[in-house]
Amino acid sequence: MSAPAKNSANPQANPHRGEIALLLDGVAHVLRPTFAALVAVEEEVGPLLAMVERASGGELKLGEMVALFWHCLRDASDAAREAADREAFAEAVTRAGLAACAQPLRALLVQVLKGVL
Repeated sequence: MSAPAKNSANPQANPHRGEIALLLDGVAHVLRPTFAALVAVEEEVGPLLAMVERASGGELKLGEMVALFWHCLRDASDAAREAADREAFAEAVTRAGLAACAQPLRALLVQVLKGVL
C-alpha cells in the first residue's frame, strides 16, 4: 500500500488545518476531516452524531473506524481509492491495533463535535 500523500513518503499533519497523523506500518498517513469526507462517512455508516455516541459508549465497530479514517485521508482522490487499497488500509489499521488508533480516532471525533479548526 502506498502512502496517500502525493508529495512526500512521510507527510506531516498540519494541526492548524485540522489534520491528524495516523501511523500505520511505519507510514504516516494524514487525516483531514473535510466536509466532503464527513459526508462520505455519513453515507457509509450513518449519522455522525450517532457514530460519536457509539464511540463514547464503547460500541464503535472496527469497520466504522476504518471508514472514518479512509474517507478522511488527505490527498487521496476517489480515483485512487480502489477496493484493494481500502482492504490493505483496513489490514494496516488492524495490525496497528486499537491503542495506536485511539488518539487519532478521538481527535477526529472531537472535530466532528466542535468543528474543524
